[in-house]
Amino acid sequence: MRVVVTGVNGQLGYDVVKELKKQGFTAIGLTRENLDITDENQVMRTIREINPEAVIHCAAYTAVDLAEEETEKSLRVNALATSNLAKACAEIHAKMIYVSTDYVFPGEGEKPYETLDQVAPINWYGQTKYEGEQAVLRELESYFIVRVSWVFGKNGKNFVRTMLRLSEEKSTVSVVADQIGSPTYTVDLARCLVDMIKSDKYGIYHATNEGFCSWYDFAKEIFRMSGRNITVQPLTSDEFPVKAKRPKNSRLSKEKLTEQGFERLPSWQDALSRYLNELQAENLI
Repeated sequence: MRVVVTGVNGQLGYDVVKELKKQGFTAIGLTRENLDITDENQVMRTIREINPEAVIHCAAYTAVDLAEEETEKSLRVNALATSNLAKACAEIHAKMIYVSTDYVFPGEGEKPYETLDQVAPINWYGQTKYEGEQAVLRELESYFIVRVSWVFGKNGKNFVRTMLRLSEEKSTVSVVADQIGSPTYTVDLARCLVDMIKSDKYGIYHATNEGFCSWYDFAKEIFRMSGRNITVQPLTSDEFPVKAKRPKNSRLSKEKLTEQGFERLPSWQDALSRYLNELQAENLI
């Protein structure tokens, strides 16, 4: 199977291509230099030429706070580009995976969100990703919409690397403690996405590592596992003001994965341990 992966230079796209090759697929990774996904004609032409059986769309505008200012740019990348790719997939009858986010939900209460719960984004980034979901639903029947959260991987910036960097500069860090979700390791997520693309069990899914924690809990575990003697102080969201409001409840239910026979991801603690080992093995920490 020939599979196009957008955003191959990002954290997730990088590991998706690795996983596809490991499983014997022909993976065609595309960067913004190869393809301007916001250009419909270029997208149609490129996808026709490659003629893949599937497209895994990992490219996205992910600067959550900046999106509040760059409203048009973020909408073009997250919604228009997704629509372009969905139309191209529809034309050549290719499957498509669209990677979405927990930010499509309002983040209220404490109950994990189910895949069919009402969406109501509370920031512009979440709105643009929701618009991307709508484009996929509008254009395609053979689709997977996969909502993820708190992603970390080797090939890019993320919370883990930020905490490790801060630990070299400070003896104390303050981290938000009233936002709850699930960290997600791109290696584990990539495996799940490839399992999906091999199937025809289409629909909307949630895929994160198992277990829930706050950013504060996550930071403490990062420092404990990496042997850093850092004091972590809890903050409320109100004490850490940012341009884009964040959902306090980012818990996602993964029951749909189980129902459809997909293997759930390991615990976030197990994932973090393997990630830190990966960074250490490559002298990145």
